[in-house]
This record gives sequence, C-alpha cells and structure tokens, in this order.
Amino acid sequence: MAEQMDTRTESGRVVLGRTLRFLREKEGKSLGRLADESGYDKSYLCRLESGERLSKVTVMEDLDGYYRSGDLLVSLWKLARIDAFKDKYKEYMRLEAAARVIHVYTSNVPGLLQTEDFAREVLSEPEATGRDREAIEEQVAARLGRQILLGKSPAPSARFVIDELAFRRPAAGPETWEGQLRRIEAVAQWPSIVIHVLPFSAGIHHLMGKGSLTLLWQKDGSSVAYTEGGSSGVLMDDPEDVLHHRLSYDRLRDLALTPSDSLTFIRDVLEEHRP
Repeated sequence: MAEQMDTRTESGRVVLGRTLRFLREKEGKSLGRLADESGYDKSYLCRLESGERLSKVTVMEDLDGYYRSGDLLVSLWKLARIDAFKDKYKEYMRLEAAARVIHVYTSNVPGLLQTEDFAREVLSEPEATGRDREAIEEQVAARLGRQILLGKSPAPSARFVIDELAFRRPAAGPETWEGQLRRIEAVAQWPSIVIHVLPFSAGIHHLMGKGSLTLLWQKDGSSVAYTEGGSSGVLMDDPEDVLHHRLSYDRLRDLALTPSDSLTFIRDVLEEHRP
C-alpha cells in the first residue's frame, strides 16, 4: 500500500510543488529538459517545485497538458493560491470561490474586475526589492486566480456598486488605465454581472470612508458579510449582522446609476482618457 501522507499542516504550494516534481520524475525528465520542452525557465520551474513561487493558472494549464494529467495541477493551484493571502482572509476566499450570489460595494476598482497590469501597478511599491517584486507577482497571480469564479458554469450572479471616485482617480499609467476601463466596460455586458456607478451627485452615504462591503450567498442559502478597510477585514455570519449590511447595500444601490446609465458613464470616462 502506498504511503499515506498527512498534508493538513502543509501549505498548498508545497503540495503542488511536490506533485510537479513527482510528475516530472515519473516522466523521467530533468528540469533542463522540461524547460526546453515546455518553454519555461529552468530556475522558475525549480522554484515552483520547491514551493517558493506561485505561478499563474495558465502555467498549470500548460503543464497539465504536458503531463496529460487532466486538471490535477489546476485543481491543486486553486488551493495553493490561497497561501498568498493572510490567514484572516482565507475563509473569505473559500466562501467567495463557492458563492452563488456576490454583491460588492467599493470605492476602488474591485479585485475581481482588475486586469493583470492594473493589479500589478496598484500592488507595487516604488522602492520594491527583488524579493518584494516576487511577493507582488504572487499577489497578482492570486488576485487573478480569484476571477476564475466569474467564468464558472453556472456563473455566480455578481453585482458591483463602484463609487465614481474609482473612475476619477486612476491608479495606473495611461495605457494600463485604458485597459482597465475597457475590462470593466466588457464585463458590464456579461449576462451574469451587473455594474452600478455610484455618482458623486448621490452625496454623502453611510458607507463612505468605511472601505468595501461584500455580501456572499452560498448554494445552501447561507450568507456572510465581509467589510474591509485599510489593513483589516471582518467576516460576519450572524444573521442579524448580515441582514443589517444587506439593507445598507440595498439603500446604496438605490442611489447608484442604472446598469445602462453606468455603462454610458464608463464609456464617457473612456473617451475622456483616450489619447
């Protein structure tokens, strides 16, 4: 009988790395040969196998195809990406990935809608060292990994209320910002997604200055509320707390532009920023 290993105390990246190494050695390939045949850098592949790096999901898709392993590596990557988030966010990440209904309010571009280039710019520090940049790339990969849930079948019903501030204060260079606006414009037309812009004309509201609010509903009908501001986040599952935040969200949505008017607003902002 094969030895059974308890992986409960191991990080997802370590499990993924060990699986990558097992598949390579099973094929009788050296890292050098794998690099030649896959097109990925040898040192990069080595760090994936050691659990030091988290790749983009497309790398795992390529290696699943290379090893003919179905979606094994992609499945392990989905678990490993959670390691890029702090412990206090991991339960939220788990619930978000399984949610059937998602309602979000934010004064920034939502992480679920960010492009890779935009995410990299907003996560980067001006004086980042080599080690810092590696950590940033892991965070970018993890943030993009969250977006997989929007393309699931069936896709969750997602509604975003985005403050006008997010569109008036670009946090990226001109080309990156235009790409981000086009991403939001495109996603706003997906059948499973609704986007509302909360205009400045709505005035002062009860969530102003409190960061973001996310409401998640699961298939079994259970729900949670998650608020985040600065460097802290609070996950609530008490029915009274969730109801309170749901009513707050509904009132805010009533102040926002309709989906059609929001799309027109986004396109107008695109025209304003066009070179």
